[in-house]
Amino acid sequence: MTTHFTELAQRAAADGQVTSQEVLALRREGWGDGIITREEAEALFAVNNALDTSDSEWSDFFVEAVGEFVLNGTEPRRQCSLEEAEWLMAQVDHDGVVESEVELETLVRVVERAENVPDRLKTYIIDQVEREVLSGTGPTRCGGELSATHISSAECRILRRVIFAAGGCAPTAVSRFEAEMLFRLKDETLAEENAPEWDELFLDGVSNYLKSFAFQNAQLDHDRARELQAFVADNEANVGRVMRRMVRDMPQAANHFGKVFGKRDAGPTIAEQAAAGAVVTDNEREWLDRMIDADGEVDDLERRLLSRITEAGE
Repeated sequence: MTTHFTELAQRAAADGQVTSQEVLALRREGWGDGIITREEAEALFAVNNALDTSDSEWSDFFVEAVGEFVLNGTEPRRQCSLEEAEWLMAQVDHDGVVESEVELETLVRVVERAENVPDRLKTYIIDQVEREVLSGTGPTRCGGELSATHISSAECRILRRVIFAAGGCAPTAVSRFEAEMLFRLKDETLAEENAPEWDELFLDGVSNYLKSFAFQNAQLDHDRARELQAFVADNEANVGRVMRRMVRDMPQAANHFGKVFGKRDAGPTIAEQAAAGAVVTDNEREWLDRMIDADGEVDDLERRLLSRITEAGE
């Protein structure tokens, strides 16, 4: 199956364009056995690199197929291992830069769909977008043409999707690394004509970092997820072992077991953790002061941020 798929891909790329019939043939061949293999995914990257132009039909298929390999090519499904993330980045970054919008969309879609991805992949995407903003070149700039340094609508959409994605270190919660990236972009583009969406992205992202919380063990790494999946599949596993594993791996579950079996002092509830997370700590205040003082002035966005944080605490 893989050999035939690769041959189809090579023929499709020969003239620098892929027709609807060729996309349909690749789709049928690729999903004929229900999976996309690494060889097939690499063949798709080779086609994409050879194309002079691409349409939405090819882009949709490419994003779907590559994402299927990365997230579901191996067990456990919807998990992206470090090896798979490094393979994906190497395919995209073969010449040192993300060249096409379809490649960038593939990266973002993986982070959105995954239950967990290595932090390195999320950081890689953010670094690419930051580079495009500051250099004025890249796939978010009308196909790669040089444009003035500013934050475009496309970049706002990508950054919002990535920093609030389910995959990564803190699902739907913004990390300090991401909040500092937002401050850097703000400082570098303060006098530029940024997209209308930028102000709310900055305010939402930084205030989320300061006022939200995430479970300490919200994400299982790929190896641990695979181990737990194998454990569940073990026909000889007994209930006691399952209960002990669940309590160890999901501290929040211990609260529920404590309520059922009468255990007291099981720790703070989710509501209590959320309330505590909404309080800006001394360390967070010091961090915010440093970020605001970095350029020697308090600009309009920073004043709006301070106002939002103050109002939320009332």
